[in-house]
Amino acid sequence: MERTVGSGTATVEPAADGTFVVRVDGSLQSQVDLADPTHLSFEYMRRIGDVVDAVAARKQPISVLHVGGAGLSLARYVAVTRPRSRQIVLEPDEDLTEFVREALPLPKRSGIKVRPETGRAGISGVYEDSVDLLIVDAFVREAVPENLVTREFAAECARVLRPGGVLVQNLIDGSAGLAFVRRVAATARETFGDGVVLAERKVLRGKSFGNVVLVASRQPVPDLTAAGRRAQPPYEVMPLPELAGKADPLTDGETFVSPAAPSGTFG
Repeated sequence: MERTVGSGTATVEPAADGTFVVRVDGSLQSQVDLADPTHLSFEYMRRIGDVVDAVAARKQPISVLHVGGAGLSLARYVAVTRPRSRQIVLEPDEDLTEFVREALPLPKRSGIKVRPETGRAGISGVYEDSVDLLIVDAFVREAVPENLVTREFAAECARVLRPGGVLVQNLIDGSAGLAFVRRVAATARETFGDGVVLAERKVLRGKSFGNVVLVASRQPVPDLTAAGRRAQPPYEVMPLPELAGKADPLTDGETFVSPAAPSGTFG
């Protein structure tokens, strides 16, 4: 299936394993398993799934805010594993959302509501202390939007999260010295205090480009060490201070470019 959407040409294609792949202008966005929404195909999504499982027990409803929607894979995961959860998804491409809902229907009474807004505009309309888990997984042409990693955005995340709420950000890097994710880690550390990053060892060593999942909270974050060891492939759990080092937080007032993934990195 193919359709022109606000961000380009979207396609939904069946994969050999029975899942469905969502792309926009050829860029891989999501992979959805309609038969089993707990099946998360992407490695970084499985890491975020580990965070969800550590934050709340199965069948325990939670309030989740998603910045970035595409195929709604993580929202589907929460809806199935924690029925009656309240979920809001901020996805500015209304045409893409409509296409995904037609091609890959949501379960009945999923509790998932999609608002056609960007992360920065949409989060301003979310009530204070109303969210248990905030998942930021948004990209523009395989690069992280600059206004979703700054001190000002982090302050908005802290505003909507409950005191024990958890922020999860999907980032990408692989540059020498990991300058980008170090500065994002410094930003999250300044705002929340406690946190870790989840990534493969080769990515944290700057030897490979890949996903880095940041987890932050004003309360101690869940221990994900055992989950990292069980994962395939395994991932490291690094404290925010160790990654941030002496890096400065990012701000809205500066100009910077987040790293774009080399062509073909994510299929």
